[in-house]
Amino acid sequence: MTDTNRLLMEGISDAVGFVGGALAGFWLGQLLGFDIFDTGYGTASLLGIALVGLGGGLGLHGARRWRAGRRPPQEQ
Repeated sequence: MTDTNRLLMEGISDAVGFVGGALAGFWLGQLLGFDIFDTGYGTASLLGIALVGLGGGLGLHGARRWRAGRRPPQEQ
């Protein structure tokens, strides 16, 4: 795989993992009643924001693990 294709795949998979994880965190927060768009910075709003950040980080980590699993053995 050329460097350009490798970097493109890395960037796209990171973006999809981060956005997917952040959306999962957002919807989990919505199910639990934590509205990140509530007025002010109350406890529920801060917990919702934390869930979005945590979801984004976990999604990014998952995308990187997925990419590492797809790497041929000689590149590891």
